[in-house]
Amino acid sequence: MMQFTGQTNFYKGKVRDVYTINDKYMVMIVSDRISAFDVVLPKPIPYKGQVLNQIAAQFLEATKDIVPNWMISTPLPNATIGYKCETYPVEMVVRGNLTGHAWRTYKSGKRELCGVAMPDGMKENDFFEKPIITPTTKAHEGHDEDISREEIISSGLVSKEEYEQLEKYTLALFERGKEIAKSRGLILVDTKYEFGRIGDIIYLIDEIHTPDSSRYFYMEGYEERQRKGEAQKQLSKEFVREWLMENGFQGKEGQQVPEMTEDVVGRISERYVELYEVVTGKTFQKHDVNYAEQQAKLEAELQKLP
Repeated sequence: MMQFTGQTNFYKGKVRDVYTINDKYMVMIVSDRISAFDVVLPKPIPYKGQVLNQIAAQFLEATKDIVPNWMISTPLPNATIGYKCETYPVEMVVRGNLTGHAWRTYKSGKRELCGVAMPDGMKENDFFEKPIITPTTKAHEGHDEDISREEIISSGLVSKEEYEQLEKYTLALFERGKEIAKSRGLILVDTKYEFGRIGDIIYLIDEIHTPDSSRYFYMEGYEERQRKGEAQKQLSKEFVREWLMENGFQGKEGQQVPEMTEDVVGRISERYVELYEVVTGKTFQKHDVNYAEQQAKLEAELQKLP
């Protein structure tokens, strides 16, 4: 743990360390820790933090004309400095395809998710006629819970006016994300956005369009795979969950995390680098973290802020 001038709080999340400075700014260090099924796995994945931080920074920059965001600078490949916002207690999950949790709900016979109707006759991974928003509560511990638009507004979690604005931002961000994904030969399937505010201004916060917060399909072969009823070729963190399930772990009580050999850790690291290069179109430049240098650089950057 580092210590910064003016530090007023520190929060260690599953994969990120967040420092609050003067109750006005935040330093977010995206670590190489990795979690799945709400469990932090025993070994870190080299360069994972850098991959996620740099993808998020690129997409925050590419969407700042839609909604202001929290990012001020990325002085290090695995660290972002930004504004501290008052966080809305909901996550805005948006889905373009009937996949994942939406498909599991649909397959069980239900035709409604978070108060949103889903039409009959759909197959797994089909496109919705237009993207749907299926919000969740934002849990500090345990699982986020599905919630409807009506419940959010009637319970006073978010005012009607603000929630309608969050919906507009969510759909506009998703459209931009889909356009960028298409240029990379990808389909942005689903993702989540988090928002906060400073005064009356709404800000986009946290990471966006990363493989940890989003699901991508490869565009090439999508139609043929749908026609044949085959699984879609994915670009997401799903491969980590699949490896765990193949080895008998789903985060349930009494289950043991399988051994993470050097080979397994190396392969996961390689997949994250591959994800970065496909999603961004850039060659990944590995940056090894020196903690003393990291603290000095972040401190220097903080001193420039008003």
